[in-house]
Amino acid sequence: MILDKLEGVKLRFEEVGQLITDPDVINDMKRYIKLNKEYKDLEPLVDAYNEYKNIISNITSAKDILATEKDEEMKEMAKMELDELEAKLNPLEEEIKVLLLPKDPEDDKNAILEIRAGTGGDEASIFAGDLYRMYTHYCESKKWKLDVTNLSEGTVGGFKEIVMKVTGAGVYGILKYESGVHRVQRVPQTETQGRVHTSAATVAVLPEAEEFDVELKTEDIKRDEYCSSGPGGQSVNTTYSAIRLTHIPSGIVVTCQDQKSKLKNLDKAMKELKTRLYNLEYQKYMDEISSKRKTMVSTGDRSAKIRTYNYPQGRVTDHRINLTMYNLPAIIGGDIQEIIDQLQMAENAERLKEAGVE
Repeated sequence: MILDKLEGVKLRFEEVGQLITDPDVINDMKRYIKLNKEYKDLEPLVDAYNEYKNIISNITSAKDILATEKDEEMKEMAKMELDELEAKLNPLEEEIKVLLLPKDPEDDKNAILEIRAGTGGDEASIFAGDLYRMYTHYCESKKWKLDVTNLSEGTVGGFKEIVMKVTGAGVYGILKYESGVHRVQRVPQTETQGRVHTSAATVAVLPEAEEFDVELKTEDIKRDEYCSSGPGGQSVNTTYSAIRLTHIPSGIVVTCQDQKSKLKNLDKAMKELKTRLYNLEYQKYMDEISSKRKTMVSTGDRSAKIRTYNYPQGRVTDHRINLTMYNLPAIIGGDIQEIIDQLQMAENAERLKEAGVE
């Protein structure tokens, strides 16, 4: 059954390979980009198919030798090869099942990452700053580019809000697992009695809209220019370089003030506005999926409590998959890959179950 599905994938891969060399397709940029992406998405499956077919063929040959060969040494070599091949077969079949699942078309996109202080006053702002550093270190480890577009500092440190764009390979498909409410349990710097407080910050990860995803009409946008606030030096704070865009039909407002150049701020603000409009539609898609999938990991509900960082016990708990780890300093230092891997495995298992693939 898997071979039949993979044969169909290979035929489509070859068809798309032909199409992307067609001059008519190349001239239709929107179609060309879509087909190029499909070609890249199908490539790992075709590689797995070729490997799978090769293993099946070699297993058949090894079994033939065992059945017909009289030389004991040859039979022993065939038996060793058969054991090795059969050990590879099951893990490859599981990998292929996951690869055959429909991909979220947003997964390959860049992302807008927002961190906002929640309940807990000053301590929540400090925690938002801790999360910002955690994601900064994680993005550096992945060789992703992180670009802050807007921030509001806390009164005693950290951030009331910070918004950044993350650029790199498959950013959204990985960072989407971070959307939700993050809680911290620790003794705040301002606490004189030594009592443990619980504070929270909200993380939202949005797939960045691409050029062809959203069409914006000029008459629907109100543009304001004002002086930047916060750090950045004299020239940033005294020139009207900050941009505020209001999308009149939806009421969405975005600001960008991190660049000295008005044009650069405008370009960033327009990209973020497109992303937020795109996400209004994407949110409907996420809600529809999460209503069908009871244990969906990357649920569309960004108000859900997803993780607790408990400092007295050095413990981090991800509530979606009941995963508890006792290496809080490393995790808050940016080492979150194992948590994301576990979340991806849990979601893939759920998707396989939903698809009826055993």
